[in-house]
Amino acid sequence: MKKLIILQALTVLFLAAASPTLAQSGDVSKIQNFIQNIIQVLVTLSGLVATGFFVWGGVGYITSSGNPEALDRSKRTILYSSVGLAIVLGAFILSNIVTQMATSAFG
Repeated sequence: MKKLIILQALTVLFLAAASPTLAQSGDVSKIQNFIQNIIQVLVTLSGLVATGFFVWGGVGYITSSGNPEALDRSKRTILYSSVGLAIVLGAFILSNIVTQMATSAFG
């Protein structure tokens, strides 16, 4: 889980560092569309991963057979996947808001 977070942070850092260099070409809209497409792909992939963890946690919850450890582990899996999905969706909405504000402010 920590490796995935570090990988996502490095990807965002790379895109943030690369965009000013590429923006000097004069056509900022292509770069903006590229970054938006990457964000959409990452949100879609994280939604699929969260769905997989929801299913994994649900199956573990059903098959726990009253075992408190397995039941608790399944509950945590469902909780963590829902929190992760909420964070990703919040970041997606925030990036869309920032993009719209920057487009209206800078043209």
